[in-house]
This record gives sequence, C-alpha cells and structure tokens, in this order.
Amino acid sequence: MSVRTLSLTLPVPPSVNNQYVTVGRRRVLSRTAKAFHHDVKVILGEFSMRPEYDEEWIASLRNQRLACDLLFYFETPFRRDLDGGLKIALDAVCAVLGVDDRYIVALTLAKHLDPLRPRLELELGIAEGWEMDQQYVVLDS
Repeated sequence: MSVRTLSLTLPVPPSVNNQYVTVGRRRVLSRTAKAFHHDVKVILGEFSMRPEYDEEWIASLRNQRLACDLLFYFETPFRRDLDGGLKIALDAVCAVLGVDDRYIVALTLAKHLDPLRPRLELELGIAEGWEMDQQYVVLDS
C-alpha cells in the first residue's frame, strides 16, 4: 500500500519569538527550537518503522510541487499567532525528509483549541494538478 499523504502529529512548535537567540553577532536557533527539530526527527523516525511508510513514495516527493495542511491545536484561543510556528514546522519536517520546502505551492493553516492536548497535525503530499497561472520559461541566472 502506497502512502499518498504523509500525516504526522507533532508538538506545537515554539512561537517565532522563542525560535532564535543572539550569540555574539549571530542569530541562532534557540534551545527550544533545537528541541522541536529533534522531536520532529524522532517522530519521523518512528513513522518510518510503520508498515504504511513507503520510502519510494517519500523519495518521490523530492522536486515535486507539494501541498501542506497544518492544523494547530492550541491551549488557548488567542495567545499565539496562527502563522508563528509555520516556518519552523516546515523547515524541520522537510529537512528530515530531504524535501526542499520551496516546492510547497499550496498551504492551508487552521487554528483549533485543545487545552488538554495541544499539538500540530501536519499533512504533506503532492499537489496533484497544480499549475502556475501562466507558464514562463525560467532562465538560469
């Protein structure tokens, strides 16, 4: 059986205000952000052991137009911005899968409330039939 959509339940990522710290003159990932990246790697590692996991299908995601749905379940309705965890979640998942997040062409975000089990439910798959509004020839620069 081939997976058509990768469905994951992840911890809620840190807010954008808690993702980076300044060390000297550089901005680097915070300890909290590094922990989130680690958690994503562990969860994807566990997922890869499941029978429905298909390495060939995951490999087919590379260099294809992708669609991603992110459903954030927060403890409170208005403490967090909806988009504050978007980039770190995409970066963490795509890094582990070896997928370039520049290929994500369709994105859905939704905010839900679950004070007892905050989480991020993420689905990633091929954006079947998606095309740019107009077709252009891309010239290498």
